[in-house]
Amino acid sequence: MALQYDLVVIGSGPGGYVAAIRASQLGLKVGVVERESLGGICLNWGCIPTKALLKSAQVFEYLNHAGDYGLKAEGVGYDFGAVIQRSRGVADGMSKGINFLFKKNKIDVVSGTGKLLAAGKVEVTKPDGGKETVEAKHIILATGARSRELPALPIDGKKIIGYRQAMVLPALPKRLVVVGSGAIGVEFAYFYRTMGTEVTVVEYLPRIVPVEDEEVSRQMEKSFKKIGINVLTSAEVTKVDTSGEGCNVTVKTAKGDQQIACDVVLSAAGVVTNLENLGLEELGINVEKGRVIVDDYYQTNVPGIYAIGDIVPGPALAHVASAEGIICVEKIAGHHPEPLNYQNIPGCTYASPEIASVGLTEAEAKKQGYDVLVGKFPFSASGKASAGGVKDGFVKVIFDKKYGEWLGAHMIGANVTEMIAEVVVARKLETTGHEIIRAVHPHPTMSEAVMEAAAAAYGEVIHL
Repeated sequence: MALQYDLVVIGSGPGGYVAAIRASQLGLKVGVVERESLGGICLNWGCIPTKALLKSAQVFEYLNHAGDYGLKAEGVGYDFGAVIQRSRGVADGMSKGINFLFKKNKIDVVSGTGKLLAAGKVEVTKPDGGKETVEAKHIILATGARSRELPALPIDGKKIIGYRQAMVLPALPKRLVVVGSGAIGVEFAYFYRTMGTEVTVVEYLPRIVPVEDEEVSRQMEKSFKKIGINVLTSAEVTKVDTSGEGCNVTVKTAKGDQQIACDVVLSAAGVVTNLENLGLEELGINVEKGRVIVDDYYQTNVPGIYAIGDIVPGPALAHVASAEGIICVEKIAGHHPEPLNYQNIPGCTYASPEIASVGLTEAEAKKQGYDVLVGKFPFSASGKASAGGVKDGFVKVIFDKKYGEWLGAHMIGANVTEMIAEVVVARKLETTGHEIIRAVHPHPTMSEAVMEAAAAAYGEVIHL
């Protein structure tokens, strides 16, 4: 006899597990189908363990620069295996936390790989090969994404790796080539360089972190070069020869081909959605360019089947998936949630310096016809940043001159990922630049740079 639920969620990443818990809070009987570990890629192989690695690198960097703070730290070293082990321990702890939350909210976990048989029916292939049928009036697909493989970079897991292998390498490579400079690429580039690896970043587009404001990209490249990372932009890896002991990487640039020898190549050129063998074609569910097409509340063209997270159009970010999951189940439960505003989604990159942004870049705002006011406040003028020895970077804000609408904010520097939420909330509340200037910010803090940047946009900046 089939297991019966009000809602079945396929996938337990930050979209799936949040949707499941919110649905349970709203009184639905919920089952979650998961083929690997609770928490999905984010908790086990993405957001969380990478931050643990980056923290180890940051502490190591502090120790190596103890003299800058009047301190002495001699003979500083590391145990690379212990660094990796700590990261895995953090991930395991978070995954166990999801298991606790599921038990607390009386959510069943069905271990195995889910496939749609029909509206209201899911077949689960168990780890031992056996099959089980699960039935529910509502089914949410939250199957996430994996590393994209480029034709010139077939991932073998040893010499050419994806982000999963990059988190558990058995030893620190002496030389690493990172292909792609989005969040994944620059975070691993910073981590490995700080630990002592020679790192080259290869970016196909004209600048690194290409989705960010141009000034942020320039600052990031400057900061990376300062710590010895080799940055190649407008460049393409056309071939990787792995026949020898290491890798010989052919990089096509405007100046001709370059040969780079390294131990490992990390392919960080984006992700591809996990849509295979889900039964989408058999049910006639609309898919376009590798994404499931949904309405404002994440229902597909087949009633009772929904999709959230990386597999639907929009930014492939954990916090977006969570927000989509909540909206989806609140609609299912008969509530009236507000559709998600995709123009007010923050993006964060956790290298050093960190990057955080939301809204339009300066170039995008001008392209859309806005008459803009731009304010910029460098952390070199911040008392807190100077005291902390983290003066690289700035906060840049963009306002519409006519109405004072906050069009965008772009930050690069220490802890800016903790500061961007102020802008997201302010934009949600339609706050103007003048209101930010008049809102008293604590001193000394990194966050007062937001107020100073707003004041700079209106010609009222005090500390610059």
